[in-house]
Amino acid sequence: MYVNEQIKAREVRVISPKGEQLGILSLNEALKAARNHNLDLVNVAPQASLPVCKIMDYGRFKYEQSKRDKEARKNQKIITIKEVKLRPNIEDHDFQVKSKNARKFLTNGDKVKVTIMFRGREVTHPELGRKLCDRMAAELEDVSIVENPAKLEGRNMIMILASKL
Repeated sequence: MYVNEQIKAREVRVISPKGEQLGILSLNEALKAARNHNLDLVNVAPQASLPVCKIMDYGRFKYEQSKRDKEARKNQKIITIKEVKLRPNIEDHDFQVKSKNARKFLTNGDKVKVTIMFRGREVTHPELGRKLCDRMAAELEDVSIVENPAKLEGRNMIMILASKL
């Protein structure tokens, strides 16, 4: 953003502090008009063929712009990935507890990484893990979609669920 003497154009379209068009003026005339109001000449549209400058208080403009940026950052939703770890031979009640936690994460707008951990020779039966992943996806299908299907990575099988909400 260019202010006062930083503006390089010879002629500029000038807008008064009240928002009225003052027309096309030379840079010197525009700077004089800004000084008469005890304000700054701010280039608000430098990319235009004829730069548009507004007479305003530059400090106040920067302050309001930073407030808008801060408000926009505050309203952003940061998506985090929560993890639910299971074993291939999990009991039904334990599975229900894990799916309840996953449902809570998904309703909060987070993604859920379902990890099935294999120990020892359990890794020779990946179909058990796939079946467990399918069961979890079916249990949570009303609040989630499968973003990454179940995939064996080393001794873990990983599936990622994303929130529908």
